[in-house]
Amino acid sequence: MTSIPLFKFLATVATVAVLSGCAGTNFKRPDAGALQVGKSTLAQVNQVMGPPEQTGESLRNGEKLKMSRYVYAEGAGTGKYPGVVPARAMVFLTHNDLLVAEEFVSSFPTDATDFDESRVRNIVKGKTTRAEVLALLGRPNGSGVYPFIKTRGETAAMYSYAHAKGSVFNMKFFNHSLIVSFDAAGVVSDVEYIANGER
Repeated sequence: MTSIPLFKFLATVATVAVLSGCAGTNFKRPDAGALQVGKSTLAQVNQVMGPPEQTGESLRNGEKLKMSRYVYAEGAGTGKYPGVVPARAMVFLTHNDLLVAEEFVSSFPTDATDFDESRVRNIVKGKTTRAEVLALLGRPNGSGVYPFIKTRGETAAMYSYAHAKGSVFNMKFFNHSLIVSFDAAGVVSDVEYIANGER
């Protein structure tokens, strides 16, 4: 299982922003509780967020999910780290009209979603609790339920970050993501961490 497919999309938008000054339509991350994974519908997503920048489909655990993506980047802005193109993106996945996953990623200084990957080793399957994960890494920037994750009745917290930096002819990309699944008792049942590119 991998994180919601934001990285390539965000990288493309960052490149366009460098060429044109900005790309996409600026959007606001929904307030906590405005949309709820496992409860909200696609119509509610559109009501809160407006029309998506792009739609598509994704296959997860044998099920087809509908994808709505929102993205914005500033080619002349200042990112979280020196040389980084400031960009933010959000993806919503629905299954049978029900929201089953959402993820927000940003390299803007004000709402950057980078996290300390060195703390991932402290998360132990069958032992670490949801509260302990939150204490280690803070508020997650995404969440998911089945069929985005493998097991019915479980929930997942996502931590992810991506950025692009450099010139159009020498653009370098970095992303890393962590998906932590919890059983019904709130204990970690699965951990997946991936990283790609140069920080």
